[in-house]
Amino acid sequence: MLREKLQNYQVILASASPRRHQFLKELDLDFTIEIREVEEVYPQELKGSEITDFLADLKSKAFTDLKEKELLITSDTIVWLDNKALGKPKSPEEAFNMLRALSGKKHDVISSISIKGKHFQKIVNDITVVYFKEITDAEINYYINNYKPFDKAGSYGIQEWIGLIAIEKIEGSFFNVVGLPVEKLYKELMKL
Repeated sequence: MLREKLQNYQVILASASPRRHQFLKELDLDFTIEIREVEEVYPQELKGSEITDFLADLKSKAFTDLKEKELLITSDTIVWLDNKALGKPKSPEEAFNMLRALSGKKHDVISSISIKGKHFQKIVNDITVVYFKEITDAEINYYINNYKPFDKAGSYGIQEWIGLIAIEKIEGSFFNVVGLPVEKLYKELMKL
């Protein structure tokens, strides 16, 4: 459906995430991948979805040369725990500390999507509540050593081993936790 709807557009996905690439393929969408380096820094006073909205927009601003009929999709995801954003861990120690902090608690996974054309932009976001059971240090280390979650917000992928053993329930979109609220993206693209 989307392929026909967007046949007059050249869709550009500005993301290195293999999960986001797969989601767009599964939507039967023709797209190209173009990544431009952006320093993902945001004002410290921003909270929750304000952060992901800001970063999705910031990533889109790297594309100052959009042409007519080009459609740019950028996105950002964070884990929001105890009024703090957890991004991607930079080391095994940081990954361990994030997972230890998530153990036995609920947190929000927040994603924002920017859909931008030459003359318009729409930013939407989604929040999913995730409940972690208590996890042991041995389980955390096993996961980090075997799955290397350094490209994932909050140091985990719900679709991986840790999701199978540690997540008790979620409220909201599963796909948002994987990294893209696909149902919201589809809805917005169908409105074009």
